[in-house]
Amino acid sequence: MKDSFSTRDTLDLNGQSYQIASLARLGQHFDLRRLPYSLKILLENLLRHEDGINVTAREIEQVAQWQPEREPDTEIAFMPARVVLQDFTGVPCVVDLAAMRDAVVKLGGSAERINPLVPVELVIDHSVQVDAYGNAQALERNVEIEFQRNRERYSFLRWGQKAFDNFKVVPPRTGIVHQVNLEHLARVVFTTEVDGELWAYPDTVFGTDSHTTMINGLGVLGWGVGGIEAEAAMLGQASSMLIPQVVGFKLDGQLAEGVTATDLVLTVTQMLRKLGVVGKFVEFFGPGLAHLALADRATIGNMAPEYGATCGIFPIDQEALNYLRLSGRDEAQIALVEAYAKAQQLWHDANTPHPQYTTVLELDLDQVRPSLAGPKRPQDKVLLDQVQASYRQAVAGLTQGRPPRHVDDDFAAEGGASAIGNDANDIVDGGVRVQKDGQSFSLKDGAVVIAAITSCTNTSNPAVMLAAGLLAKKAAARGLQSRPWVKTSIGPGSKVVTDYLQQTGLLTELEKLGFYIAGYGCTTCIGNSGPLPDAISKGIAKGDLAVASVLSGNRNFEGRVHPEVKMNYLASPPLVVAYALAGTLDIDLSTDPLGKDPAGDPVFLRDIWPDNREISDIMAHAIHPDMFRKNYADVFKGDDRWSAIASPDGSVYRWDPSTYIKHPPYFDGMTAQPAAFEDIHDARVLSLFGDSITTDHISPAGAIKKDSPAGRFLVSHGVEPGDFNSYGSRRGNDDIMVRGTFANIRIRNRMLDNVEGGYTLHIPSGDTLAIYDAAMRYREEDTPLVVIAGKEYGTGSSRDWAAKGTLLLGVKAVIAESFERIHRSNLVGMGVLPLQFEPGQSAASLGLTGRETFTITGLEGGESKSASVKAVREDGSELDFRLKVLLLTPKEREFFRHGGILQYVLRQLAEKKPA
Repeated sequence: MKDSFSTRDTLDLNGQSYQIASLARLGQHFDLRRLPYSLKILLENLLRHEDGINVTAREIEQVAQWQPEREPDTEIAFMPARVVLQDFTGVPCVVDLAAMRDAVVKLGGSAERINPLVPVELVIDHSVQVDAYGNAQALERNVEIEFQRNRERYSFLRWGQKAFDNFKVVPPRTGIVHQVNLEHLARVVFTTEVDGELWAYPDTVFGTDSHTTMINGLGVLGWGVGGIEAEAAMLGQASSMLIPQVVGFKLDGQLAEGVTATDLVLTVTQMLRKLGVVGKFVEFFGPGLAHLALADRATIGNMAPEYGATCGIFPIDQEALNYLRLSGRDEAQIALVEAYAKAQQLWHDANTPHPQYTTVLELDLDQVRPSLAGPKRPQDKVLLDQVQASYRQAVAGLTQGRPPRHVDDDFAAEGGASAIGNDANDIVDGGVRVQKDGQSFSLKDGAVVIAAITSCTNTSNPAVMLAAGLLAKKAAARGLQSRPWVKTSIGPGSKVVTDYLQQTGLLTELEKLGFYIAGYGCTTCIGNSGPLPDAISKGIAKGDLAVASVLSGNRNFEGRVHPEVKMNYLASPPLVVAYALAGTLDIDLSTDPLGKDPAGDPVFLRDIWPDNREISDIMAHAIHPDMFRKNYADVFKGDDRWSAIASPDGSVYRWDPSTYIKHPPYFDGMTAQPAAFEDIHDARVLSLFGDSITTDHISPAGAIKKDSPAGRFLVSHGVEPGDFNSYGSRRGNDDIMVRGTFANIRIRNRMLDNVEGGYTLHIPSGDTLAIYDAAMRYREEDTPLVVIAGKEYGTGSSRDWAAKGTLLLGVKAVIAESFERIHRSNLVGMGVLPLQFEPGQSAASLGLTGRETFTITGLEGGESKSASVKAVREDGSELDFRLKVLLLTPKEREFFRHGGILQYVLRQLAEKKPA
């Protein structure tokens, strides 16, 4: 380590000496008091990694002399202290590392060179589905199904845990990665021995899930990255980034009675989306911090991807220490966090002056009102008293032009539902008659068919979880029940949640309304909501009904929660319970009753809503450190099911035939030196999309349809449809994933009129094909492909397969009006060129239809900042325009020249001589 500014110092604490890169010493050269908290962490990272090559004194000076209003234009290297993975994104990471071991051997290197160089922790949390629900056996049944479905994947991960150093796995039935990270994995201050000396430095993290930012609530800088970028970090490659702008968000006052942290975060999300913070850091400060519990801060940090920021961070203060103590952290570690933060000017208290920011937003917490967000974007906040109007507007668009419904006696005889004809005696409040579990009812547009307390965003927050339990208790006492068409579930983020709900007796109260624990992990929020009851599903189909879900999650994009559910609203856990009681969105919960008690008296939401004192009183006695210590004592061990899974040994994986785990093709034919980078000639358009195409639209997710390319592939390999599992569970097999890329049931390709789903037009034949089938035909014709889109391309979860699948379909470039940060980075990491229309231009303004051929020149091996495009129309006429080349840093251009991050790292490692 170089030390151009003489910042190396010693921190002595309780008889132990720690080496530190001292910001106080650097402050003798620069005024660091004006720097935001997050930039001080970046600055310390540069000081500690200064080597004169990847990090120089110039980059340190640039951050130390940061100009708030300056557009980002200076590249720096950032090396996280650790990496966290969830299993959907983690399995392909381990698959790639296993394949890299094979490839490095072929290039003349040693397999053991492919090994994580920083701590990597994978939490299996994305594989449980809500198949069983609403009864005491639901949890065990769902876990049993989970292990049956995922045995091959779990065997592979157990091999990885043995084969790789610095790699640990948190087994299933433990919790959600971000909550486990917050409650246990996060160190806040890291310690590592380097050349015989013990160093202390900030805990920083990359996670292969966009909601990694939840840890920002604890003062830990980290964000979501693609799997390929995470793999590079594991292998010791710093991430290149531009020095960001930092938006300050000032909080004043405190939340009013009846307002939850969920209401707050939906308000914050809307405000920051409106401002525009993509690619920026957001930092929270102000007097309001004193009234925000750590769990509330984590809720706000969690939603950074929804408001578009790289991170949404809070500083280390007394509340952070209180949380570390509450969650059972070691007292010596807590003392180190406090001493280090104060020594490094990272400590915040009431006397800390706020730094300079690029811009500042302000919010009085007492102005926040009960809210939901929907029906299809998390930034679309709707006040509770306006949800009915929001629903009615949405449903009008969804049902416009719906054909009349007719009675079908055969369908009714099957025990499903009967559609309603024109006879007045057949009409049941405009709905579809359904018989289920001995009950007969009318299923209508706006029916809430899924009510799920789910997701890391809210299940990590005891205040809102206990509020849901208290509301359930009061509702049950008044004789209310969830409506029979509602699929109810709880998916806690950790077993600590179960402990405090059981200790308070509130889990029993939730169960009275059908809210039984369905699994420990991400469920409804990522589409693992499981099937709807057959009668409900048939009723929806027969009536072509526009039904809804209400979930305490962070994502409600089209087609994400359930393919049969067209409207999805995010809400706090107590409001999820309330909508399960109401059973419909066509209600104003601020004025209309939820139902009637046995005496026939109306019961309003205000009658059963718990007040803040009730919640705080029960929380003070319900949660204690021993709960955390007990549940995390053997967190990497797992239960008997996990221990019983057989796994191979050896440093190189044995690739047995499997529809779950397959050797990927990224390194096939790879040479020691990269091939020359070439311009793109005579490319066809695979798809032409509009605005807000999310990674949910692009990346395979949810259920696999039998008649889809992926479904046909599985059937051809002897897999029965009942054993398809989800796309997410099969991310370790590229044959499945490439067939599901752009296959979302709600995606719309503007090359086709009034067609929804993953289809496109093959040119010049004019055939309408599944996107995968068209891509394979183009491959046979040796035709390169491009994708064209509008604004905010790639928003949503940091799904690496959104980039990997795009590459494997033969797409050379994606042309969009704007990109979300993580997906653009992932495209670069896989060797797909991101190109941006010039300001004011778009596919529509240029008159592009997707039927043209495109030649893109002037790329100069990736060095050019712009490119020339010649689009040739079907009639032979030509259109010339220019595009921005979004390879933003020299390192990204180097990655791209090699064909991607993994190829770059592999070549570097293969060149290294044995020590």
